[in-house]
Order: sequence, then structure tokens, then C-alpha cells
Amino acid sequence: MAAVNAYLNFDGNCDKAFDFYKSVFGGEFLTRMRFGEAPGMDVPPEQKNKLMHVALPIGKNTVLMGSDWSAQFGPMVRGNSFSLSVTADSQPEADKVFKALSDGGKVTMPIGVAFWGAYFGMCTDKFGINWMVNHEMKKA
Repeated sequence: MAAVNAYLNFDGNCDKAFDFYKSVFGGEFLTRMRFGEAPGMDVPPEQKNKLMHVALPIGKNTVLMGSDWSAQFGPMVRGNSFSLSVTADSQPEADKVFKALSDGGKVTMPIGVAFWGAYFGMCTDKFGINWMVNHEMKKA
């Protein structure tokens, strides 16, 4: 089965967002390419230093990817119709990730034991990305 990975677009602050995500999840970038580094691509001077593509592995099978939006692609429209979901291996890990992602953002559902038995919380980070943090608790 093929993997499904998230690709996020930003309005000029992809560098800062992905440095933040790297501080939360760790790891090393697989790719970090700027528009000005793309051979044969004609971009305006103000776009040359913006990120064309960045890839950060998270865990064993996930790669979070992103770029700065370019006006060449039309208008950028921010939406709230999606969330990224992180599955933590432990409650302390879930707490650490949730605290880091919500710092400077907004908690929409505090992390805690949910009625369905998972340890779960929701937040929007300081870059406007919605996150769900989940840890499946062992059934007694």
C-alpha cells in the first residue's frame, strides 16, 4: 500500500514553520530547496529565497512536506477543512508534542482522556495549521 503524506502550503513563512516542526518532531530534512535553486525556473526576485519544497520525516512512515505558495499558482486560500493527526507512542510523548504544537497557537480541545478511551487533544499552531494529537490507551 502506498503511503499518504501531508503537503502544506504557506504564505511566505514555510522556513519558520518547518524549523518549528523540526523542533517538535526532531529528525533531519530530506529536502529543502528554494525557488531560486530550481534549474530553468523563472521566478520573480522576491520569490527566489522562498521554499519551493521541503520534506521532514516524522516517525517511521510519514513525511511532512511543504512549500511557500507562489502567485503563479493563483490565489492562496487558507482553510479549516483539514487537520493533521499525530499518533504518539505514549502519554508523555503526546503531552510533549501537544504542548510544543500549541505554544503560540490556540488549544481547541485540551489534551486528556476522551470519552472513547484515547488520550486526545486538538490545537491550531501559530502558523494556522490544525493538529490532533492522539495516544491509544490500553484497554483494561
